[in-house]
Amino acid sequence: MAVPTTMRAMRIARHGGPDVLTEAEVAVPALAAGEVLVRVSAVAVNNTDLWTREGAYGRPGDPTARSGWRGPIEFPRIQGADVAGRVVSVGPGVDAGLVGRRVVVDPAIYDTDGPDANPVGLMGSERDGGYAEYVTAPAWQVHDMTGSPLTDDQLAALPTAYGTALGMIERGRLRPGETVLVSGASGGVGLALVQIARARGARVLAISSGEKIDAVRAAGAHDVVDRAKDVVGQVRAVAPEGIDVGLDVVAGDLVDEGLPLLRDGGRWVVAGALGGYQVGFDVRRLYLHNAQLIGSAMHTPAHFELLMDLARRGEIAPVIATTFPLHQAADAQDELAHRRHVGKIVLVP
Repeated sequence: MAVPTTMRAMRIARHGGPDVLTEAEVAVPALAAGEVLVRVSAVAVNNTDLWTREGAYGRPGDPTARSGWRGPIEFPRIQGADVAGRVVSVGPGVDAGLVGRRVVVDPAIYDTDGPDANPVGLMGSERDGGYAEYVTAPAWQVHDMTGSPLTDDQLAALPTAYGTALGMIERGRLRPGETVLVSGASGGVGLALVQIARARGARVLAISSGEKIDAVRAAGAHDVVDRAKDVVGQVRAVAPEGIDVGLDVVAGDLVDEGLPLLRDGGRWVVAGALGGYQVGFDVRRLYLHNAQLIGSAMHTPAHFELLMDLARRGEIAPVIATTFPLHQAADAQDELAHRRHVGKIVLVP
């Protein structure tokens, strides 16, 4: 396939508000050995994009320091972790049969080889991402989705949100028949948690704002409680025996309030801090009840392959809230920050 020498991209040259996202004409990235070049069909917008742009991740020992996902960012940086597209060329050592295949890119940068590797970086933060017409990726992290019934927009919604959700569910060892509580259930990760946990055969309780309760229930939640009311009281009313697993992207006060809801041997999994990253709780709720508090950062390669299998079979169906053209990336991020939507926001080059 013919590939141009330049492309349009949305990038940041410093941390700041949506205005630091600017359009640029840049060189199409060069292929290295073992890589493929993907023409981007759709790229989803995530909280990681907002926090990377803002530098909101902090650093060990300095939680207020401006930082990317795992450390200082090299500017300028093309944002965007979640890419669906088609392979247009391959580097040395890569099977040319991948050219033309419809793919999803695993955006993680891993600490080692192997199925259980941990993510230590992210496309769009520690390397250039998919807010562009083209992006490179290691061939082994490009998954062939040519036969999936999902649209390109839906495929782009998978990597970060659904990868994070599946990582939480796997690390929380959720089993069929267990009762799970999902916080932030109307967001991208929250809806993914609802869908995947329901597909696993769990009883799904969800926390959402009142105006989004119907949409969360439609995604598969058995019961939805209103976050503006007494959350603990509502959960106890619908699950008087307690919950087995908490899947939490909110943190803050919810950790202290939620741990007493766990049954003995329960697991509370945290993968976000929308409600605040400073947490205080009664540690007796852990050791007296053999409970576990588990941190979960995205997914492993094995988790991501499980996710791609679900998508190939059409067993999950991401909800797309709206799409924006690529040059309106700042508007898309602003829309995400206001949290008026349900589902994923997607950019189309």
